[in-house]
Amino acid sequence: MAQTITLYVDGACKGNPGLGGWGAYIIGENAEEKICGGEAQTTNNRMELTAAIEGILHCPTDAKLVIWTDSNYVKQGITEWIHGWKKKDWKGVKNPDLWQKLDQVCQGREIEWNWIKGHAGHAGNEKADQLANRGADQIQAQLKNPPMQDIKKPQAKSSDWLLDDPFGLDFDADDEQTDSIENIESESEKPAPNSAPSSVHPQIKITPATLEQHGQRQLILDTETTGFYYQDGDRIIEVGAIEMINRKLTGSSIHIYINPEKPVGDSVQVHGITDEFLTDKPKYAEIAQVLFDYLKGGEIIAHNASFDMNFLNMEFQRVGLGALSDVCSVIDTLALAKSKHPGQKNSLDALVRRYEIPARDRTFHGALLDAEILSDVYLAMTGGQVSFDMDALSQNDQQNDTSIRRVQFDVTLPVILPSAEENEAHENWVKQYQEKNGEPCLFAK
Repeated sequence: MAQTITLYVDGACKGNPGLGGWGAYIIGENAEEKICGGEAQTTNNRMELTAAIEGILHCPTDAKLVIWTDSNYVKQGITEWIHGWKKKDWKGVKNPDLWQKLDQVCQGREIEWNWIKGHAGHAGNEKADQLANRGADQIQAQLKNPPMQDIKKPQAKSSDWLLDDPFGLDFDADDEQTDSIENIESESEKPAPNSAPSSVHPQIKITPATLEQHGQRQLILDTETTGFYYQDGDRIIEVGAIEMINRKLTGSSIHIYINPEKPVGDSVQVHGITDEFLTDKPKYAEIAQVLFDYLKGGEIIAHNASFDMNFLNMEFQRVGLGALSDVCSVIDTLALAKSKHPGQKNSLDALVRRYEIPARDRTFHGALLDAEILSDVYLAMTGGQVSFDMDALSQNDQQNDTSIRRVQFDVTLPVILPSAEENEAHENWVKQYQEKNGEPCLFAK
């Protein structure tokens, strides 16, 4: 009977493109093996593919292989997308040399492909990651340890590769994604080590915290979209979120405009964001990892939160990062408002009026502006009554036709003292308790 071998494969890249490494942790029935390698100039996706190829080649051809990878690009590519690529004769496919090689080494083998969340504490995945970084370190040593920033990058198609291709996706500036997920070849599954999120793309605006606080991160969030229905292909065009800890705004925020790769349509009447304005903005795949890292672990506060979370979950899952709701808790201020003010208007504008929030120009909705307004509303709703509920007051007047008056009562409550007999009985009980238990009772201490 053929043996079963488990492989954990992983790739790493210090700069994308840049110095990269691959690793494969191979667990046989009787022994474990570790292999790794790297290249001086590569991308994260190429290292993920190379790790799978080298790991498979290292195993006997008659063994059943159970492969675990934290790259959805590799897993979905080899199990789903590759069939369409072959039919198209590999036209338009990124990294065709490695995909063809992976396809070749898989032929005639029994292989089970699995995806595992990276950097989540899984021992096998962590060892593969360590091996990938070891492979990169070995290449760096062979190059006599040149400074990372001095590693020469290949000539980009434009004057500034960072503006056009921050994640090393090899996207052409005029490339348009089809509705097939096979075209989402995201290098953003794992960010470059020690990279500063705010520097990944110049149009991702992240402000650092100016107030140091410790506690649960709350992120007041809003999105703007091309329409109401993510199921019908509507996309996010703007995300804004501000950070709050211990009911205090820290000053940290994130704000991104996104090219939805489709016309905004009639939604421009709501947010005022035009197709022309979004033309040079990054696609979601380019900013997904940075946004996901900023939001994960926090408590999302949003008005009609299911709308924003459904869109965010869709967008993150589309690039292989999983659902945001799996790594964040959510507070819906609309549900909170309906509970506090049943039967009344509970739109954000209505709550602003009800809680007397300072007016702002909302001719057009903007994600960051709405997030700032929502933070004021949330603090007002959860911080006790800060103003009269004018809507409820007017309704009550109409129903009862009575005036509301505040009446003050001065009441002096009597103090009843124990009698002499009651004091004596109490003292006797205290003495009996001490004699029985060897220590005075609570009332005698």
